[in-house]
Formats: sequence, structure tokens, C-alpha cells
Amino acid sequence: MVKRSTKFICQSCGCESAKWMGRCTACGEWNTLVEEAITARTGEVGWIRGGSSTAVPKPITAVTAEAEDRFSSGIIEFDRVLGGGIVLGSLGLVGGEPGIGKSTLLMQVASYIARARGSVLYVSGEESASQLRLRAHRLGGLEENLYVLCGSDVASIIGQIDRVQPKLVIIDSIQTMYCSDIRSAPGSVSQVREGAAAFLRTAKTSAIPIILVGHVTKGGAFAGPKVLEHVVDYVLYFEGDSHHTFRMVRGVKNRFGSTHEVGIFDMQESGLNEVPNPSALLVSQRSEEIPGSVVVCGIEGTRPLLVEVQALTSRVANNGTPRRQTTGIDYQRFCMILAVMEKRLGLRLFDEDVYLNVAGGFRLSEPAADLAVALAVASSVRGRAMRTRMAVFGEVGLGGEIRSVGMTDQRLREAAKLGFTSCLLPEGNMKEGKQLNGLRMVGVKRVAEAVQYAFSE
Repeated sequence: MVKRSTKFICQSCGCESAKWMGRCTACGEWNTLVEEAITARTGEVGWIRGGSSTAVPKPITAVTAEAEDRFSSGIIEFDRVLGGGIVLGSLGLVGGEPGIGKSTLLMQVASYIARARGSVLYVSGEESASQLRLRAHRLGGLEENLYVLCGSDVASIIGQIDRVQPKLVIIDSIQTMYCSDIRSAPGSVSQVREGAAAFLRTAKTSAIPIILVGHVTKGGAFAGPKVLEHVVDYVLYFEGDSHHTFRMVRGVKNRFGSTHEVGIFDMQESGLNEVPNPSALLVSQRSEEIPGSVVVCGIEGTRPLLVEVQALTSRVANNGTPRRQTTGIDYQRFCMILAVMEKRLGLRLFDEDVYLNVAGGFRLSEPAADLAVALAVASSVRGRAMRTRMAVFGEVGLGGEIRSVGMTDQRLREAAKLGFTSCLLPEGNMKEGKQLNGLRMVGVKRVAEAVQYAFSE
């Protein structure tokens, strides 16, 4: 017997309500409750004492630890983020803004695996088969073993997976999939949740890896219920500026590896190309004679990365309100560094517009970029360029002190490799860094010391 009922479900967090409300009581979002018809079969009880499950508990010491079976995606940068390759039976989620390159990268991965390992099934609920062929042709990925399927019915797709038995399945995208026994529109919370659960069961029982493409909201979060991110084995997020060619694939969650890895790509007409040495490209166009330019030794994942930080200050016109604008740096932390410089260095910034930019469209989130931000602003205010061929890193505290950061040796090696002759770093990191030929290490304890050295001859 089938019982039908209607509930109002928040499309942001998945909270259920018996009646419509203007604001969700769980997440606080407005106008997100949508009426959905829920189908439930009576007689099916989820929790039954003494059920028919054959699973029995056993001591954790009796469990055998086996390494995951992996295979390469054919793209080194993508394998880096995954922790070494695609794991058999895994379910992953790849998201990013529209047009950022998600489908391009996955089509390149699908083409390589179809050529190297066997059949691959690419399922699209948004594009036609001819559109998929055009993309594969542009990327040079027309392979006999690359199968395309245009459809949205989850049951039908799983049936084709059982029939083809591919080495990899790509679902583009999970928001377009629907389960016929759920009476709600594709993309709703119920459809996304049940569709992801169905693909999870298929991946685990058949040992076939499945990659889901997910839409994102205006705020940058994955659309749909939060359970979508919890149910998958790994979550990758595409980052990048549409006005720049650099793209970054960042691991947000990974049950098979580190979440600190980042893959860097260059978007070209022929597809996404790997960037083995992004530091050289990012600082190649830098002019050392211009005030307000500083190179920071940053870390993205476990990879050292040299990035140019630029600052520009200008006097506020007609005693107006000063502007603070950042690109690639957290705004709140930027304002904190400006306050430290006014208080501890006596710099006059209350009547200056201050603009900050990270070259290349990258985003720096680690505190080690604080010192570069402070020196770039000081350089712009003074109208003097800093020492040539100098890189910096260090965290700035509210007392004006320079705090130690991690991975000192990797940062110094990257600076020396690109021809920098000196590096300004926290005094506490001096004992961690190894002396390298041609690179002078200068330890500082306070921001005032760093500014004094940076502008000395």
C-alpha cells in the first residue's frame, strides 16, 4: 500500500516542515521552502530489532588494513588532488562556477581512461550527444571506448552501468537527475539526496568509480542538501577567475588522501593544460621598479608557490570615506593588517584609499601572506620600491610581531630556484631553514624591522 503526503522542504538545507513558512527555521534562508509530494510505502520499517542483516561486530584489531586500489586519471595535477589517483568504488563530487572548466577536465579524464583502461560512461543531463562529441573533438578525445548517454532517469542510468560495466562513470550533473518514485522536480532536495544515494550504492557494490558534477550557489557553496557532501568520498572544488587562464582544483574533502593538495591548470582552447611550475609564470611579468609590489613565498597544499602581491594607495578626495578593496586576500584580515600598521608603525592610512590585488587571479588564504601585504602597502605609501630579488613570508600579529609559519625549507627552495637573492622571514623560522647557495635569509621579529630592511640599500 502506498501512502502519499505533502511536505515543505527547504531547498537550502533540507529541513522539512508540515506547512509553508517564509523563512526556514533551520538555516534562516528566506523563500526556500518548496512543497514536495512524498511517497512512502507502509510496512517498511527502517529500524527493526533482530533484522536480517548478516553483519556482525568484530574487534578493530581483527580488521585487515588493505591499501586502496587506484588507477591514474592521466592528469598528474588531478591525481595529486585525489591523493594518487582514482579509487575503485569511490563516489566523488566536483563543483565550481558555470564555465570554469569542470566538464572540460572530466572529458579529458574520460578520454584518457577510455584509451588506456577500457570503457567509460559519460552521462549528461544538460547537453546533447552532439555537443559532447564536439567537446571531445576539440579536446582530441574521440575514443571508441568513450560512451555517452543523454538522460536523467537514475534507474535507467544504473541499468546502463550494469550493462556496460565501465571503468569510470561521470554524471553531469547530479542536479539534473531524477528518481521516478519521488514526486518532486529534478534538482530538489529529495531528488538530489536519493539520486546520490543510489549512485553511492552502485559504486560500492560494483567497485566502479563514479564522479558527480555539482552546481554551486551564488555564495559559492554546493547547491542542494548538505548530505550530498557528506555521502561522497571526496569533494573537489574548481577555483579561478574567468578573466584569467589559471584554474585551481582544490580538495575540500578526501577519504583517501589529504585535503590540502591543489592542482593548477592553464585553460587554453585545446583544454586544461597542467602547470608544473606556476611560480615562474606568476612572477615572470613582475616589474621590480614599481612601488607596492612584493613576492610572497606561499604554500598551496604541499606545494610552494611564489605569488606577487600588489598594493596601491591614493589620497581620499574631498575628505571622503576611505575605500578598502581586496582581490585574492581576505578582506577582514586585510583591514586588521592596516590597523596594525597605523598603530605600530605610525603610517597615515585613515585618509588613504587602499587597494590590494594578488596577481594571476590566485587567492591567498594562509597567514604567511600577512607580511607581504604589510610591506606592499608600506611600499606604496612611501612611493619607493623594495629591494630587488627579495621574497618574504610571515604572519603578522596584533602587537606588530612577526610569527613563525610552517614549511620553511620548501618556501626557501622555491625562492632560490627562481633566482631570488634574499628572503625576509620570521626570526623563529631561521633555525628551520637550510642555508642555500645564493639566497640570504634575514630574520625579523617585528613589522618595523621588516620595513626598515626592505627599504634599506
